[in-house]
Amino acid sequence: MTYIKDFDQLGRSDVDEAGGKGANLGELARAGFPVPSGFVLTTPAYQDFVNANGIAGRILEFAALPADASNDDYEAAARQIRSLFAESTMPEEIGAELRAAYGRLSHQAADLGEEDGAESSGDYAARVAVRSSATAEDLASASFAGQQDTYLNVTGPDAVAAAVIDCWASLWNARAMAYRVRNGFDPSTVRLAVVIQEMVDAGAAGVLFTANPATGRRDEVVISAAWGLGESVVSGAVTTDDVILDAATGRVAQRRTADKDVMTVYDGTGTREQPVPEEKRREPVLGDDAAAALARQGTAIAQHFGVPQDIEWAQAAGDFFILQARPITALPEPSADAPTEWPLPYPNGMYFRASIVEQLPDPLSPLFADLIDGAVVRSLNALFNEAFGKSVVRPGDVSLPTVNGYAYYYYNNAGMRRVMGKSLTAMRALAQGKANMGIKGWRDHSHPKYRGLVKYWAAKPPSDRPAPELLEGISALLDAGAAYYTAVQSIIPIAATSEIMFRSYYDKLVRRPGDPSAEVFLIGYDSEPIRAEKSLYDLAVWTRERPPLASAITEGSAAGIAEALRSGTPPAGVDQGQWDEWRSRLQRHLDRYGHAVYNLDFVNPVPADDPSALLETLRYFVRGQGKDPHERQQRSADRREEQCRLISARLGPRRRAVFRRLLRWAQKAAPVREDALADVGLAWPLMRRMLLELGERLTASGVIAAPSDIFWLRLDELRNAIDFGLATPGAAITGTDRPVRAEAVEQRKMLWRGQRKAAAPQLLPESRWMERAFGSMMPARTQQQAGDVITGVGASSGHVTAPARLLHGPDDFASMQPGEVLVARMTTPAWTPLFAMAAGVVTDVGGPLSHSSIVAREYGIPAVLGTGVATQRVSSGQQVKVDGDAGTVTARRLNGQLGSRTGRSQG
Repeated sequence: MTYIKDFDQLGRSDVDEAGGKGANLGELARAGFPVPSGFVLTTPAYQDFVNANGIAGRILEFAALPADASNDDYEAAARQIRSLFAESTMPEEIGAELRAAYGRLSHQAADLGEEDGAESSGDYAARVAVRSSATAEDLASASFAGQQDTYLNVTGPDAVAAAVIDCWASLWNARAMAYRVRNGFDPSTVRLAVVIQEMVDAGAAGVLFTANPATGRRDEVVISAAWGLGESVVSGAVTTDDVILDAATGRVAQRRTADKDVMTVYDGTGTREQPVPEEKRREPVLGDDAAAALARQGTAIAQHFGVPQDIEWAQAAGDFFILQARPITALPEPSADAPTEWPLPYPNGMYFRASIVEQLPDPLSPLFADLIDGAVVRSLNALFNEAFGKSVVRPGDVSLPTVNGYAYYYYNNAGMRRVMGKSLTAMRALAQGKANMGIKGWRDHSHPKYRGLVKYWAAKPPSDRPAPELLEGISALLDAGAAYYTAVQSIIPIAATSEIMFRSYYDKLVRRPGDPSAEVFLIGYDSEPIRAEKSLYDLAVWTRERPPLASAITEGSAAGIAEALRSGTPPAGVDQGQWDEWRSRLQRHLDRYGHAVYNLDFVNPVPADDPSALLETLRYFVRGQGKDPHERQQRSADRREEQCRLISARLGPRRRAVFRRLLRWAQKAAPVREDALADVGLAWPLMRRMLLELGERLTASGVIAAPSDIFWLRLDELRNAIDFGLATPGAAITGTDRPVRAEAVEQRKMLWRGQRKAAAPQLLPESRWMERAFGSMMPARTQQQAGDVITGVGASSGHVTAPARLLHGPDDFASMQPGEVLVARMTTPAWTPLFAMAAGVVTDVGGPLSHSSIVAREYGIPAVLGTGVATQRVSSGQQVKVDGDAGTVTARRLNGQLGSRTGRSQG
């Protein structure tokens, strides 16, 4: 049997025989790239070795570890398997082919003059690297980088054979077994080939990424370089020079030249580290021209494979050699750098991230930014005219501009002074219910008017409306949503004042040692988010009573269930009729509650569009986890009524009357606030359908690449497309190789992702006096906190220590595990299902009367809100202590961070 394949006999389709690394090297060599000579001992050799020594079955026995196996379990199994390989012998047929192939490689090297002191080519033993090449390795979906072992500077046929057996054994080391389990690879199907490749006498080496692994930018090449061999670079053991180049021009965009104190060099039959000569420590490893030449080589390799590549390279005598290439896995979407300056669009004013901006935690999509500014200004002007009089607020006094993509309320200084001068007038208007403000105004006017407008625009399907009418409807619905939110904002002071007054009276004049906290008297009431949770729980109970359906829901992925929902085809083993009934019940839930927004920017789907985020909580309930919300609410209500009875019984008539009056006021306002906020998104499902209908038409006409790209157009671009008839079915732009706005959309998305990394200041311009004057009024603390303790507002009492789960939005909901602390910039009523799974809640934005606070108290979990920095300072998996009484979050320091190249020297 032929166990050996030279590189020029292999290509990318030969993974089963040569493993990922061997197949890629063969492909590179055949394409003419400068790959050092070598060959592959193919996977049949591994299989025949374990079969000939009778260890195949025992390997799988040791490797059959449960899903919850610990690191110690994996290490113990690896030791047992390693001993099996150590006690085995190389079959003669495999050994003979290996010696012959190594001999040919030695002769080739000698003929090329790589051993000047040899008397003849037969005297030379090639210096080689022996590299593992697993069949589940260097794949686009999982790199397996560093999971198996590599042996460098191996010389002589016996040493090569020993290194091959060690490579085979490393297929079963602890890290490789754990990695395969995490990535869902069946251990019985993996095989290992071995690459034997001539070593390069490298004066410099490193790693090249043909896309920026930190930002995802495909137009940048990133090179890490160090003196000596590349082993220490890929392992992260030495400091490297880092160079970022423009992929198209080869121009160096950024350069960081490190103080390189250590380098890896050959040492007998291995390698060792030694100090870098003093004159080379601060010298760039690659000049601009050399870096550009290497970048061109990398770009050519990426173009050959068709995907961005992670490449190991070496330089010897001025020439570059390619030692390995693999697809870059988990490459993020392209992102610009995070902004560091906050330039103000208008002078002579103050910028606040409060009120409606609390529901906009991320940078705005361009179309939403253009539309919401006018909508908010119109709604505020209408309110101010009613509350203050028509002469108080003038054009330009107030707006909702963006700074680095983040929305801010802007108040002109002169306008602010006029408004402050009329504040008492506004307070009287609020108290008297003028301008349709307050609870009565919301219930009798704002809410019915908003519902009526949504119903009006829903009367005709979006596909039946001409483009100008669609844009008119989108603008009208967003205006209505902004006006509704403005009306809701008038309820918040009422809820805040009522709770503050009750708490103050209770704590100072009623509460005795042993009495419950004030919040006990304010929970146990239904609100829209709680009713939504109960609806979801009831669906889970119905599902649990049908075992085949329950199994399909809990064992399948959320994405798979969502796809089955869209297609109408039931999962395997589920009756079609039962599946249709389940879909119908879920749809009724979505029709009732699916308009709740995760984020007011309409670029974000709502549950009615995509219920995937709800499915994680539904699966949690179907498994029988979590508390019955009906019972939880009843227990809270019973305790509330009992404590109210006990407290009232001991108070005198006057104090009892005040206690009950203040309590009724607070109990009435808080649930109304939640009901009102939950319906802010009433127009969002319809508005998104109308937008996506326009997006479909613009995609068909060649303006944008996908319907959802409409969110990344500017309003004037959309209007122009409509005016030119490009949003009319059948219209098309011809003569272009890609949609005309595709590049602009990609650039805006990249900029948005960079902006999203920033922590937007609560107040602009940033100054001490602004912070002193208005900081206490903002929904988040200062972002200048240092140390392990993060301070916020204690919004729900209690304390817990648990792993954190950082969530940026509904796309992350599937990662939430029961018992974790939910960490987010903010939450809205749409986030409520996650509270059933959470051990605690921490937010950047929010206060003791925010949604997060009210819902956390209903669930009985601690909450610390308004930290300002939690999402910047806490990572998923990090242990945090949440103290809802003290208003602090203590984050344990991580022992270390995994870099993009950590551990790669082994593979």
